[in-house]
Amino acid sequence: GKKSLRQKFVDELKHYYHGFHLLWTDTKVAARMVWRLLHGQVLTRRERRRLLRTCADLFRLVPFLVFVIVPFMEFLLPVFLKLFPQMLPSTFETESKREEKQRKKLNAKLELAKFLRETIAEMAKRNKADTG
Repeated sequence: GKKSLRQKFVDELKHYYHGFHLLWTDTKVAARMVWRLLHGQVLTRRERRRLLRTCADLFRLVPFLVFVIVPFMEFLLPVFLKLFPQMLPSTFETESKREEKQRKKLNAKLELAKFLRETIAEMAKRNKADTG
C-alpha cells in the first residue's frame, strides 16, 4: 500500500542516518589505512580501492552538505541528482540504484565482448583468405 507522508519522512531520515553512519565508519577505517601507509606498510588492492572510494565520498560530501544545511534547499536535491547523478556519496545509494549500476556495467561488458568476438572472427576470416 501507500505510505503516509510521516512514514516517508521517517524512512528518509533513517536513510540519511544510515548513510552518515556508514560514511563515518568508512572514514575511521580509511584513517587507519592512511596511518599504515604513513608508517611504511603496503595496502592490498582491496584496501586501496576502499581508501580511494572513501576519499571520493568525503569530497562529494561537501556539496551535499549545502543541501542539508541550507533551509528548504533539500527540495532542489532531486533536480541536482538528476543533473549530477554521481554527486551523492556511495554510502547514500539505495539498493535499486546499486543494482541498476551493476546492470549497466554488465551490459557494457557484454557489448564489448560481443564486439571483440566479432572482430576476432573477422580477422580469422581475413587470415584464412590470405593463406588460402
